Amino acid sequence: MNMRNQILQVESLTKIYGRGENKTEALKGIAFNVLEGEFLGIMGASGSGKTTLLNCIATMLKPTSGKIILKGKNVAGFSGGELADYRGKKIGYLFQEFELLENLTARENITLPLFLHGVSAKKAKSDIEALAAMLDIAGELDKFPTQLSGGQKQRVAAARALISDPDIVLADEPTGALDSKNSKTLMDKLEAINREQRKTIMMVTHDANAASYCSRILFIQDGRIFHELRRNISTESTSDFYDRIANVMAQLGGGSANVL
Repeated sequence: MNMRNQILQVESLTKIYGRGENKTEALKGIAFNVLEGEFLGIMGASGSGKTTLLNCIATMLKPTSGKIILKGKNVAGFSGGELADYRGKKIGYLFQEFELLENLTARENITLPLFLHGVSAKKAKSDIEALAAMLDIAGELDKFPTQLSGGQKQRVAAARALISDPDIVLADEPTGALDSKNSKTLMDKLEAINREQRKTIMMVTHDANAASYCSRILFIQDGRIFHELRRNISTESTSDFYDRIANVMAQLGGGSANVL
């Protein structure tokens, strides 16, 4: 990998829950890098450690040891204002269950991160209109979440994750609460944003269809990375990449630790 293009480095990351006989090692020395503009997928069985990994990078969880370095700074050591700045400006987080505030309109939900960090209403207006057009929710901005479909809610949530122009977007099972049609719509939009804006996205998913949009997949088993797939963007279709992903997942389900 080209060191000049690395945006995130994860080094010897561990996360241990409990003590003694109740100790559980969720992450066991995971290490990998993410390139700027990459669309990285993280896959694995339930309990493999993939969501724990994402939440450590998001600083929702504190790792037991290791480093998480974003643009040269160790996130694991952040506190106070530096931590607030990281959460508010450096990362965007896309949740599985949308996490929209029901008493705010779609527009207000999207712009809330900006207002919390003192961005002007005028600047917010131009940014939200551009994102709304890109995500096909321009006609839904003045509606409340209860008036939106699941797919529209998740695209509003995606706009909220992107509105502060973060260095990296972290997505936790973003298609998990969507039907197949809305899942495809969301992934088409995220792929376009990644491709056209070079926005770095790191997505945890169990869905091979969603993962087929990624440029690289890391497979986690029992707290360790055991396999990696790369998609040849210029020659490999999402359908062909899906077949390769499904093959690895089938072997992962069978307990294989060495997929060739």
